[in-house]
Amino acid sequence: MTMYAPVLDGSQKAFLSCYLENLALVERLHRLLLDVIKDEFERLNLLEINSVQALLLFNIGENEVTAGELKSRGYYQGSNVSYNLKKLVELGYMHHQRSEIDRRSVRVKLTEKGRHVRGLIADLFARHSEGIERRGLIDASGMDEINTALKRMERFWTEQIRYIY
Repeated sequence: MTMYAPVLDGSQKAFLSCYLENLALVERLHRLLLDVIKDEFERLNLLEINSVQALLLFNIGENEVTAGELKSRGYYQGSNVSYNLKKLVELGYMHHQRSEIDRRSVRVKLTEKGRHVRGLIADLFARHSEGIERRGLIDASGMDEINTALKRMERFWTEQIRYIY
């Protein structure tokens, strides 16, 4: 079988190389974030939920949502979000209630226990933000530039998914 390899000029190769590095960094940063949360929970001896579940609690915040809404917002994959929501309900971090209108739909929101974990994550992120700023690693305008670039990539990828057919 012959592999397709596009013919690229020097600037195209350089751009592709940067793009591939961006992809690797985004993936690595996500895994590192989960490890940072895991380490914080181990330090606090909070071992009954994992870092993915903790991040889910953080992202839900004070909202009342369905699994479908979390998936459509792009936060989580299908079966993972359903499993994690079920687990969080079983462990008492979330309340769930069937919709009066559509009995198949279940709405979830954080319990006091879930809000406590959300607060722990918020505190962790605040400490990180202060540390990054204090050490002069990235200033506010640099953060804005990173966010702008990542949002552009997000829009591009979203377009690729929506308009593939």
